[in-house]
Amino acid sequence: MTAAPPVYIVDDDASLRNSLRFLLTNAGREVHSFESGEQLLSAVHDIEPGPILLDVRMAGVDGLEVQQELANRGCTMPVIIITGHGDIAMAVRAMRAGAVDFLTKPFARRDLLNVIDQADARLATMEARDRQFARARDRLEVLTRREYEVLNELARGLPNKSIGYDLGISPRTVEIHRANVMRKLDVHSFPDVLRIAFAAGMPLASPDPNGPEDTKAVPLSKARDHSEELVMRPDPTRDPS
Repeated sequence: MTAAPPVYIVDDDASLRNSLRFLLTNAGREVHSFESGEQLLSAVHDIEPGPILLDVRMAGVDGLEVQQELANRGCTMPVIIITGHGDIAMAVRAMRAGAVDFLTKPFARRDLLNVIDQADARLATMEARDRQFARARDRLEVLTRREYEVLNELARGLPNKSIGYDLGISPRTVEIHRANVMRKLDVHSFPDVLRIAFAAGMPLASPDPNGPEDTKAVPLSKARDHSEELVMRPDPTRDPS
């Protein structure tokens, strides 16, 4: 059986931190506590994913600011807000920003464990999605830069003629790249190709003819590969047929 993820308590009230640690440890959970939001933020990229019990009102950086900074840093660990009766409006704001739920002090043991179970379920879903994303991106690594670009445009729902115009190639060449993509990904239907593309986060931004070269929709490993030809949009005055 997989061990439950650790729980992180962020509260400047030492007595509450100790009470929560005692309760959760007795429930079989690994617990780590921080007395400020700044402490959590300084350690967040070095800790194992797990639910965060975050008090709204703390000295220094408050809970809403900590939640926002976690999001800014790309941290997707589920947040549970701890709030007093006078802070309900702040808790609602936190929920709108993605918090799992909020607990109003004082709260019952069962309520705490139930909301942590919800956070565990959200974390498991996110981790499964991350694994699916990583597998899909790995599969796309077999594609050339041009095949990747064609696939990205197909994921946007564009027809071959439009893709050819955008990438400066003929519709027939688009068809050839599409067939190569299916062969390399070892799939037998176009919907299967799209499922892989969507799982990998496609479609990405469309190439901007007026923007810098690094806005092209290619994976990072391919973008660094200069052996492939660069994407050039055709002259709009030229007959695209």
